[in-house]
Amino acid sequence: MFPIEKVEQMREIVGPRHFSAQMMLEFVAPEKARLDPGALHFYDAEFEARSAKIGDNQITGVVLYWDPSTGRSKRDGSACVLLFRDDKTRRVFIHDVLYLTAPDEEQFPLSHQCTTLLDFMMARDMRRITIETNGIGGGLPEIMRDCASRHGVNICVQRVSNNRAKSDRILDAIEPLLSTGRLYAHTRVQKTPLISEMLGWSPIAYSGHDDGLDAVAGAIAQPPIPVRPLGSAIKTFSANTNFKI
Repeated sequence: MFPIEKVEQMREIVGPRHFSAQMMLEFVAPEKARLDPGALHFYDAEFEARSAKIGDNQITGVVLYWDPSTGRSKRDGSACVLLFRDDKTRRVFIHDVLYLTAPDEEQFPLSHQCTTLLDFMMARDMRRITIETNGIGGGLPEIMRDCASRHGVNICVQRVSNNRAKSDRILDAIEPLLSTGRLYAHTRVQKTPLISEMLGWSPIAYSGHDDGLDAVAGAIAQPPIPVRPLGSAIKTFSANTNFKI
């Protein structure tokens, strides 16, 4: 019913596990699903705003996504992900993963994190952030806007609420990209807990930390902000002043 090239394109988009289970009706046991960090493609290029490129990849969209927590020790982690997309190749680039913390004695841990994150946004000329507002994040957009106002910065804060099981969100968002070789990560991500989270993660009976993975999954699921080249590099011209009036 469908041309072979369309079938292969569908397999590449949804990933082999989903394709086998849904299109071929071949049961895949959930416990067999894994997130292999060895399938990540690492890069060290930075995003070039003038050309809207990361290396040779033409970037078409960007998402900044925050899955918040108090950031205190022995609590769920607070993670924020900066993610770029290349729609032509359907590649996704995990550019930064911030694990935000606050001292246990900090009276306003969320405000403390907002200040840290606002500095991160300004350093990368970001003006829009999506915040997961389940639980503790319910009042966070207002705190973030207040923090930005006190620093004289205008930002856009978008709310999002997730009701699906965390394991399903992580598996459905990350696994298809990883298994088809379309998930990239900056080399600095290797210095974060994200890699160890991937190594130990399982969709069933997982008791370890997966806060970074959940933030990555949330970022992948969000509609990106369109990105366009700002223009060519600034050129210097010398005027000819050898003339008489």
